[in-house]
Amino acid sequence: MICSRCWRDRYGSRSTIMTSQLPPAKWHDQLGEATIADAILDRILHGAHRIALKGPSRRKEKAEA
Repeated sequence: MICSRCWRDRYGSRSTIMTSQLPPAKWHDQLGEATIADAILDRILHGAHRIALKGPSRRKEKAEA
């Protein structure tokens, strides 16, 4: 998995920004395998700073304009 190699190589030495439209709580349902989802979330969220954005979609606003 290319992403895991990137995170491993950068861990502790560089910042990495990751975005997702799916909240981490719903990853288990999407991945279908709880063990894999737990492993991925443990590696991604450990030491992470999470920013949850709330409010209307900016894409919808632009599409309606």
